[in-house]
Amino acid sequence: MNFEHTDDRRMLADSLNRFIAEQYAFETRDRIAKSAHGFSPKIWQQFAELGVIGALFSEADGGFGGVGFDVAVVFEALGHGLVVEPLLGAVMAGEAIAADGNDGQKAVLAAIISGSTIAAFAHDEPETHYELTHVQTRAQRSGDGWVLDGAKAVVLQGEQADLFVVSARSAGAVDDESGISLFLVPASAPGLSVRGYPLIDGGRAAELTLNGVVLGADALLGAEDQGYATLERAIGRGVLALCAESLGAMEAAKAATLDYLRTRKQFGLLIGSFQALQHRMADLLLEIEQARSAVINAAAALGADRLTRERALSAAKVSIGRIGTLVAEESIQMHGGIGMSWELPLAHYAKRLVMIDHQLGDEDHHMQRFIALGRQTAAGPKQTSVRLEQPCQH
Repeated sequence: MNFEHTDDRRMLADSLNRFIAEQYAFETRDRIAKSAHGFSPKIWQQFAELGVIGALFSEADGGFGGVGFDVAVVFEALGHGLVVEPLLGAVMAGEAIAADGNDGQKAVLAAIISGSTIAAFAHDEPETHYELTHVQTRAQRSGDGWVLDGAKAVVLQGEQADLFVVSARSAGAVDDESGISLFLVPASAPGLSVRGYPLIDGGRAAELTLNGVVLGADALLGAEDQGYATLERAIGRGVLALCAESLGAMEAAKAATLDYLRTRKQFGLLIGSFQALQHRMADLLLEIEQARSAVINAAAALGADRLTRERALSAAKVSIGRIGTLVAEESIQMHGGIGMSWELPLAHYAKRLVMIDHQLGDEDHHMQRFIALGRQTAAGPKQTSVRLEQPCQH
């Protein structure tokens, strides 16, 4: 298989990297990340004009990409700049709408791609422990429509979202795979309350409370009780996006550390000439290349059968979790005390690398998931959901 990027992807990567270097310097990013808005609407529109959002969607859905390598190219560049704009929500919510939406629902994809509508994905709940089937938010029939009650946690850029894709249980027990339905919920829906807060690694998220949210029949996304497969696919694209973002952040941390080793002197010598640090840096470079291989494998598997896809995604998340933490720790240690300085961009890259491990399932969760998926592969795909032996704790 040829893993070289197409000319279009190389052009996209070049233009996006150039834009981030020129318009999204660390000082600018830091100001945006700490702002009350949580991201820059101006930068968001510029991303749309550059085709960055469109690259995440297929031509059939109004974009010009949409495959795994398109997602990886975009998010690696975003990770290099620690970008906080709401592209992860666009990836996951957009995938759910594209996969299960009817013609009327899919009409919103054009607005998402143009940047005029911000979509957020609301699935996690306070007690889920990363389990996709654990959904307590309830959806009950009311005439031709629905009434939703429950809570959603850590919805990225939820305060500024115009539209939410919300998972809710329309039938079955709280951990059942069947009985999960997906809904399109406008931010203006009566009964929906949004409480925002800043994230430790920049940007903002929100807690959603759904208290008797009344929706029409057209809010149901796909078939009733059959939302799990789409939920898994949407979150899988999010996992790939996070892995690629982490890879971009690793590359930035590596470059900063190499530059420091080549300029910092101790005892009259460049510290990069010390053999112990050379060995540590060589080990780090090898680990980052392993992370890149894992991302490439996951991107290539995104269009494969379910078990191949999900195993590759979980394997990548395991590698990214371990290696991202290692890069954060080693980069700071090789910088010495200055590595912890809040004014140094490296400290923010290190924090983001650690936090990516905890989004959409941490290293321990995905290791257990990878093993469980392997058992399914050996036994034959008789079920679609993954049952872990015990829930992973946050």
